[in-house]
Amino acid sequence: MHCTAFADGRNGPRSLTYAWSAALACLLGAGLSALPGCSTPAPEQQLRETIAALQASIEAGDAAALEDVLADDFVGPDGLDRRGARRLATLYFLRETRIGVTAGPLEIRMQPDHATVRTTAALTGRAGGLLPDSASLRAFESGWRREGDDWKMTSARWDDTR
Repeated sequence: MHCTAFADGRNGPRSLTYAWSAALACLLGAGLSALPGCSTPAPEQQLRETIAALQASIEAGDAAALEDVLADDFVGPDGLDRRGARRLATLYFLRETRIGVTAGPLEIRMQPDHATVRTTAALTGRAGGLLPDSASLRAFESGWRREGDDWKMTSARWDDTR
C-alpha cells in the first residue's frame, strides 16, 4: 500500500489533521500489527477462528467454504479425500434445509505448525418445520497444518457417542 500524506504540498493545522488521518489510514490499511502493542493473533487463536468459520460455513450450507479449509492432501474416514468431503457435504446440504452444529469445548494440542483438535458436537438437521428431523452426538478429532497464514485441516475422524 502506498500512502502520501503531503502529496499536495499543503501545510498548516488543516493539513496536519489530514496528515494524521492519512497516517492512520496507512497503518490500518497495512494491518493493525503495524501499531505499537498490536499483533497478529497467536497460532492457537487463529486456529480457533478457522474452526469457528468452518462451523459457520457448515451451518450456512456452504460446501465451497468447507472445501477451502481442507488441505489438498486431506484424508477422512474410509479414504475420504477433499473432493469427496465436498460432495458429501453438498449431499447433506441438499437433504437438510437447516443444519445446526453445537460444539463442546475444543481440546487443542499445539505443535510447531501442526495441531490436533478434539471435541464433541451435537449435529441437527431439518428438512422443514420448526424442530430437527435428525440429531446425533459425535466425537471429532482433526489434524491441522499451518500453511502460510492459514490453518488447513489435514485429517478428520468422528464416531457416534451413543
